[in-house]
Amino acid sequence: MTMSAHHDAHHDASNDVVEEIVPMMPIVLPLAGAVLMFLLAFIAVTMA
Repeated sequence: MTMSAHHDAHHDASNDVVEEIVPMMPIVLPLAGAVLMFLLAFIAVTMA
């Protein structure tokens, strides 16, 4: 029974981490896309 209680506590902790990250997604995803596009363009220009 202690194992299941510990597992539930860990599951709640992981949900809290996800819930903390979700509000930042509208900022993080476009920034990651911009960095990816810049890197791909840099590689394309370097190889050309």
